[in-house]
Amino acid sequence: MSNAQPATPTSRREQILKEAARLFAERGFHGVGVDEIGAAVGISGPGLYRHFAGKDAMLAELLVGISERLLAGGRMRVAEGGGSPEAVLDALIDGHIDFALDDRPLITLHDRELDRLREADRKRVRQLQRQYVELWVEVVRRVHPGPSESRARAAVHAVFGLLNSTPHLGRPGALPGRTEMAELLHRLALGAFGAVAGEPEAGEPVAASAPGA
Repeated sequence: MSNAQPATPTSRREQILKEAARLFAERGFHGVGVDEIGAAVGISGPGLYRHFAGKDAMLAELLVGISERLLAGGRMRVAEGGGSPEAVLDALIDGHIDFALDDRPLITLHDRELDRLREADRKRVRQLQRQYVELWVEVVRRVHPGPSESRARAAVHAVFGLLNSTPHLGRPGALPGRTEMAELLHRLALGAFGAVAGEPEAGEPVAASAPGA
């Protein structure tokens, strides 16, 4: 994903997926029928079958598709990051923040409906997610070489949890403006990685604070 606002869907297929994601997130997968999805994009329910085999196919394309896009976007940012690990980490964080702010229904869908996917699709999502995590781990360890690989991986998962909390932050109007929210999330993510880098590994002695510190 780019750091720009996502483009308005240009194809009917994209429109269907966008409305399906919104409706599934609002009312649950089983709470939405094909007629309602069709009505949201101005076509009949049966007309959806010209684009998708059914709701299961829509859900699979949504969840597999976003995992593919996150990984592709992450790889692009690493490739374009030049020689500065800090710049690459900033770019990765910004890209994930775009997803977290602009694709909140997909976060909700992943949390609630991943187990509804066919086993092959679910495995594909998990595989893509593992690759995405390891991409981040490598960059985080270049920026903060002190922590172990397992500690860096735990930090990456924790930062994803922080960034992916956006569906739970209240209605959009109750949040700061998008730019302000993106900047806040970016600072929090960097702070989390910095905190992990500054803590000793298990078993390491903790330096005593100077009096009055």
